[in-house]
Amino acid sequence: MSPYFKIKAYFFLLFVVVISACKQIRKVADVIVQPTARELYAREFENLDSLRFNKWEREFQKAKGDSLQIRLPYVEQGEYYKDRITVYSYNIYLNEGEVFHVSIENKVLGIRNFINLIKMNPDSSLTNIVQNDLGENELKVAIEETGIYNIAIQPELDAQGLFSFQMFASPSFGFPVLGKDNTAIQSFWGAVRAGGARNHKGIDIFAARGTPVIAVVDGRVSSTGNRGLGGKQVWLKAGLFGKSLYYAHLDSILVPIGKKVKIGDTLGLVGNTGNARTTAPHLHFGIYKSGQGAINPLPFVKLIERPSFQELASTSKFLKVSATVANIRNAPEVAGIKFGEAKRNDTLALLGYTENWAHVELLTGTKAFVYKSLVSEL
Repeated sequence: MSPYFKIKAYFFLLFVVVISACKQIRKVADVIVQPTARELYAREFENLDSLRFNKWEREFQKAKGDSLQIRLPYVEQGEYYKDRITVYSYNIYLNEGEVFHVSIENKVLGIRNFINLIKMNPDSSLTNIVQNDLGENELKVAIEETGIYNIAIQPELDAQGLFSFQMFASPSFGFPVLGKDNTAIQSFWGAVRAGGARNHKGIDIFAARGTPVIAVVDGRVSSTGNRGLGGKQVWLKAGLFGKSLYYAHLDSILVPIGKKVKIGDTLGLVGNTGNARTTAPHLHFGIYKSGQGAINPLPFVKLIERPSFQELASTSKFLKVSATVANIRNAPEVAGIKFGEAKRNDTLALLGYTENWAHVELLTGTKAFVYKSLVSEL
């Protein structure tokens, strides 16, 4: 082999070693830094023309300011197009104690979706809460602070095909009375008590005397007794620094102080002791948070049925206003704020359908909802 080819082979080998070493260093760094799905996706464009990726990223940043509002549960069905960079962005009100779920079904397997949950703070600042892992088309997060959140869903570049979104909330705790559900809750947080002298700091779940009252989380019995307004009561501590759960008006207590329990274990039996002597047997269930006091327990235990995905069916890319006037609203309901009108034969970009509403984008780039009967597909 000539000296020239030896030198060339040497530098090629050195290049391979350096590239391999850089990749190994990045892998080690990733373990520590834990890059987000969006950051990992950006690497796929490092050695390519990044103009389209930069536009894709700008659309996400812009979507944080979208003002569309939805209520849970929410389901939407639509179609991605390769030549359309779109972020599906919504504002929702979430309660502490709920577990928020987002799930995406794609007709074309392998499409990656980027899901970001962002907290909208009272001072107008934004806090990134969580996002899905790269390649995972779902997100599940326990909400730790009540407030308004922005949920953004963005398909990867060149995505093409039908999709369906499913968003809903579930309780983070179990239900505290065996065999009962939401219909047994007949008195809620904040209800007036003692002629207005105080407010209800929990929920009342009515059931027959002797119905088992159960642990809604794993924890330790921190206190029991027969005292005050609550009569026979059990306090359950959820973890070392967790919340304190209050079970009151029991007919009997079946656990000792200090006992560790698992979710579903029986703590006592429904009764009407304490100041509930003149009412039907029920459980008063409360939650107390360190440094804050009593908080609304309903989101922690309210049972919610999971919605179904909408059937995937091909849609048009654009809609035409078929009515004389179509009101443009910020929510898929008549109570949504009207912020404009579309006239007959106006063209709207169709993003998806949710029940009786079309999710659209105006020529200005503003996203909105319009009643489905007022438009027709082109």
